[in-house]
Amino acid sequence: MEFGVFDHLDRTEVPLKEYYEGRLKLIEAYEEAGFYAYHVAEHHSTPLGMAPSPSLFLAAVAQRTRRLRFGPLVYALPLHHPLRLVEEICMLDQLSGGRLDIGFGRGSSPMEIAFYGQDPKKAQNVYAEALEIILQGLVGGRVDFQGQFFSFKNVPLQLEPLQKPHPPIWYGVHSVDSAERAARQGLNIVSLDSAGETRSFSDRYRAAWRETRGETNTMPKIGISRFIVVGETDQHALDVARRAYRIWHRSFYHLYRLSGTRPAHPRPAEFDGMIQTGQGIAGCPQTVYESVKSELDQSDATYLVGQLAFGDLSLSESLRSVELFTRYVMPKLNAEKQLI
Repeated sequence: MEFGVFDHLDRTEVPLKEYYEGRLKLIEAYEEAGFYAYHVAEHHSTPLGMAPSPSLFLAAVAQRTRRLRFGPLVYALPLHHPLRLVEEICMLDQLSGGRLDIGFGRGSSPMEIAFYGQDPKKAQNVYAEALEIILQGLVGGRVDFQGQFFSFKNVPLQLEPLQKPHPPIWYGVHSVDSAERAARQGLNIVSLDSAGETRSFSDRYRAAWRETRGETNTMPKIGISRFIVVGETDQHALDVARRAYRIWHRSFYHLYRLSGTRPAHPRPAEFDGMIQTGQGIAGCPQTVYESVKSELDQSDATYLVGQLAFGDLSLSESLRSVELFTRYVMPKLNAEKQLI
């Protein structure tokens, strides 16, 4: 069983200089604890995301860690020039010694795309063209492409990724159709939805994988992401999670409040609502173990991605949560998997 971390880097009252340093210290702790990878979101003009340039932040992560894999989940492709992004990906992969994972999407917020002067209605088509260009550049070192939004004539690239043919690719899934597409393309996936919905994704993913590649090839990771807070007691962990989640939720809805719209994938206003859907887990180590195990069993996911820092959780609170999770929860989950 492998474990990862997902992070929005949502804003707190801590000054940004201290905020970034605290987050980098926390990421060092993730590596020391044995997490597989650190996944960071990309957002703009909102307190939800203080890493609007994932590549820039991850370059710092590359220098503060030695074993931990990391990457964007995801690059919002309508907001990036594909040639520039190919070069950034190659640099990050080389700087990290081949520890980069990459994720691509069309962008979850139409408002953020519009702020950059892009048409949200065209985001899916822009994403599709940009992804084709990026993969062509990473694999072949040259781009020759004619599309609706981009046109390149035999452009040579001097940079190349360390990992061949390219770093592992991740995709966020919200439907069985997207899970099937990801399987046929050989992508790792992460679901933020309920365990029941994720089970339908994982079942379709496995079926499509077997149809495409048979039983002999190693299957990519099927991930499920959860807010997780571990404390000495259930009540203490719940109190902390409820307090921090309200701050995160306010940031999550910031742009939607300004525009009077709703997100495509809404979240409950209180952490107790997240507990009811299984998307939020808080408690003492035994409670967290039982909750996580249930989510993994129901979803049939192979990779747990914990959101261990959110809202106004202090560095010490997140570090304590990480310590308890890695000391008491991870070993029991690993032991369970070895018995299967």
